[in-house]
Amino acid sequence: MKTKLTRFTLSSSLILAYAFATSPVMAQKYKTDIPPAITAPDSMETRIGTLKFDDGFPDDATVQKVYDNLDFQRGVQAFLNTMPAASLSAMREGLRSIGVNNSSVALFESLMDSKSLFLTANTESVYLVGWLDLKDGPMVIESPPNVLGFVDDFWFHFVTDMGNAGRDQGKGGKYLILPPDYKGEEPEGYLVSRSATYGNWFIMRGFLVKGDPKPAVASFKQHMRLYPLAQAANPPATTFINASGKAFNTIHAMDFSFYEEVNKVVQEEPNAAIDPETLGLLASIGIEKGKPFAPDARLKKILGEAANVGNATTRTLMYRSRDKERFIHPDSGWVSPPPTYTFEREGVRLLDTRSSLFFYGTGITPAMVMKMVGVGSQYAFTFTDAKQQPLDGGKSYRLHLPPNIPAKDFWSLVIYDNQTRSELQTDQQFPSIGSQKADIALNADTSVDVYFGPKPPPGKESNWVQTWPGKGWNVILRLYGPLQPWFDKTWRPGEIEEMQ
Repeated sequence: MKTKLTRFTLSSSLILAYAFATSPVMAQKYKTDIPPAITAPDSMETRIGTLKFDDGFPDDATVQKVYDNLDFQRGVQAFLNTMPAASLSAMREGLRSIGVNNSSVALFESLMDSKSLFLTANTESVYLVGWLDLKDGPMVIESPPNVLGFVDDFWFHFVTDMGNAGRDQGKGGKYLILPPDYKGEEPEGYLVSRSATYGNWFIMRGFLVKGDPKPAVASFKQHMRLYPLAQAANPPATTFINASGKAFNTIHAMDFSFYEEVNKVVQEEPNAAIDPETLGLLASIGIEKGKPFAPDARLKKILGEAANVGNATTRTLMYRSRDKERFIHPDSGWVSPPPTYTFEREGVRLLDTRSSLFFYGTGITPAMVMKMVGVGSQYAFTFTDAKQQPLDGGKSYRLHLPPNIPAKDFWSLVIYDNQTRSELQTDQQFPSIGSQKADIALNADTSVDVYFGPKPPPGKESNWVQTWPGKGWNVILRLYGPLQPWFDKTWRPGEIEEMQ
């Protein structure tokens, strides 16, 4: 009986299948008109090739193209968004290479020249640069009087200002930096800040006295101290490493090894130090805390290409900005820094500005962008001449700075290599000029004409900065103690004009 039932059931199934296959399409009980915009056509022509679908389901070739493209896109976005970590990862390695640690700092006793590879460093401040490792507990920085300094965490977030723009108001003070896991009482007698990371970078700038760095160097050595809080009762000596004239690199990579620099930060620091979105972006390309970063050949090739595009993108964003609001004047090539140190404008994150500024410079502090008449510093940079052409190291140029340059303390112009964003290497030790240069020639109305080129125009040697044939360059105008005409834009620098 069971056998007959099985045969009947099988025969019935075949009959039903045949009837369904040969009958007209069955009417659907529920049928809605489907907008084409919510579907996938059988074939799409896209910038990554032809993508094919079987009623919305991707074929194998499409799956491969899509995942390769997704990894590439995320690699590029990771490059653009995590440059702060790569930058400080490279900074730490560079400082370590000359002996900087928790008890020693780099002091540029005779200023920083073009041998040292630093992003857009200046030539007229006495730099003191150090690195804090808080894994063994809080660290104390004793700030000297009359300096501009700050601390940034390993993701390049602002921690605190020190000195003239800090809580000590330029009188000098003891700054205590707490690690992210600190649970003790905050001791009295310190200016306390808590960092979200264990690794922290700090920098101070001392000022020349009539062009002489020695007074600032002496003040640093007399007043600046770096030591663990645990040894505050009997602080160990701080070692000052004279970094002037030393050839070492602090600039992050622009190839696949960029991602390896970022991975170091992810592995060392708590996830809470950065937002989940960024951590998710990095995890999608294999960078995740507690796991080895070991991309296979396919992903490594894709990330190498992503780094190339990231390199090209950041250079374009900085050198050829399409954000018209970044230009100081509509008809000018001079570009201003971001409106805030958080890279926001009216509550909107300026993604392109953030990426380009981390490509070009180092350091995050409110003091670099705040309007403080007569205090701190202001900046403008340009990458093109008056005709919007790139600045050519083989050509000669003139820049006119109108009368009454609005700087209470001093002003300067420093030129940089387009490749490294470091001081341009020429026959001049310091590729710069400014009001602290003793022999600079002023015009009768206090205006200044500055000349750039491989050779000085006859009789203009004192106002000339050398460039190098075959090297593209750019320039930063710095105003220390900026005055009101800078902020209300009643004073503006001239454009760089090619000389025939």
